[in-house]
Amino acid sequence: MGKKQNKLNPIDILSIALGSIIGWGSFTLPGTKFLPESGVINTAIGLILGGLAVAFVQIGYRVMMENHLEDGGEFSYTYENMGKLNGFIVGWSLILCYLSIVPLNATAFVLVMKRIFGSSTIEKIYLYHVAGYPVYLSEIMIASFVILLFAYINIKGVKTSARAQNLMVLFLVINVVIVLSFMLIKADKAVFAENYIIGQEIDLGKVSRVLAIAPFLFVGFDVIPQVSTELGFRPAKAVTMGIISIFAGIFIYNSLNLIASLAYGPEEVLIQDWAVGSAVLENIGVIGFLLLTISLISAVVSGINGFMLGSSKLIGALSLYGLFPEKYKEKNKAGVYENAIKFVTLIGLIAPFIGREVILYIVDMSSLLAALAYLYVCYISYRIGKNKVEKYLSLIGVFVSAIFMGLLIIPTSPARLSIPSIIFMIIWVIAGVFYYRKYNVKYKAVRE
Repeated sequence: MGKKQNKLNPIDILSIALGSIIGWGSFTLPGTKFLPESGVINTAIGLILGGLAVAFVQIGYRVMMENHLEDGGEFSYTYENMGKLNGFIVGWSLILCYLSIVPLNATAFVLVMKRIFGSSTIEKIYLYHVAGYPVYLSEIMIASFVILLFAYINIKGVKTSARAQNLMVLFLVINVVIVLSFMLIKADKAVFAENYIIGQEIDLGKVSRVLAIAPFLFVGFDVIPQVSTELGFRPAKAVTMGIISIFAGIFIYNSLNLIASLAYGPEEVLIQDWAVGSAVLENIGVIGFLLLTISLISAVVSGINGFMLGSSKLIGALSLYGLFPEKYKEKNKAGVYENAIKFVTLIGLIAPFIGREVILYIVDMSSLLAALAYLYVCYISYRIGKNKVEKYLSLIGVFVSAIFMGLLIIPTSPARLSIPSIIFMIIWVIAGVFYYRKYNVKYKAVRE
């Protein structure tokens, strides 16, 4: 009986996925990208299309989870069906996605503290600049504390981690709904209509800028297959929870974009330090700002929690398959890959030293890496699907994943990756080639 209680229930899965989908970006993108580049209507269309596209990808994941329940999710699924090399490509892609989002959210927590207490209070002991971004020892210490706290929570066991996640996601959703409701009552709707509705047209270029980053925006659902061995219910239901989390994510992304748009036009929004926060402070006051800040903190820490959990599972699986040092496949008494969590923690603690701007370049290329993993999963699900519906829907997932990749790498695409992100991508590919060759020589394939 005790073992069943330690399994994850549907609410746990929903909160792990949604908490991983909604991170720092959802609170800052309205001011830095969505409103200046795409407005309200085109952003909403881009988010809805992106969410629907990722939901099609989920069909491929449903086939995977009905046929393959092992730690490592997409990696072990690809390894079993397409061999060691392809399995490694998926694992190598996903590991960077997961590992980069942990420090991204930890450094975002520092930015939250700056918004609350002021930059001068937080920025202490200047060290150096990286890519135009100053690095302070105090900021590194705050980010490190958050990472260490969630490493401790995850080492205690997946159920402890899920309980913390449930609470944080509840705060996140309720507070966003309350703040949006008050903004709709208090803000000047006539100015909003003039800025974003009257005379606005659907622009495919503006829509594609949002659509292209959908793999990054919704990559949180990807944590579900990593915890598939912890489920206390049918895997197919977990995929349903993933799809619900995607649509809840679309709602929250659009809500936060609407909050900022009710206060500022597309030019005004660019000069705000934090457009969503400033909008709430000016229109609702300190109480509204406090609720928003609680939502933001919940989003940031639930993202750290979700991806730390996903990362440890992936690393444990890579170790089980002989593609990572053997010590990382060992589980502690709580059934957790403790050494893997310690490894994720170490990377998370090193990352803030390279500066947030560099982390952002790496996260940008994570969209491409996530889309590659989607493509593999959907292609395998197309091959092994038991009926025509599964096969055709998985094939749509293949095309969706290919479109995502094309939007990010085709030179004429309005959403093409930046030069620094492309450079980091090339470095990661080269590193992967050397790493794979080393492990191919050192270890024989575990399951060949």
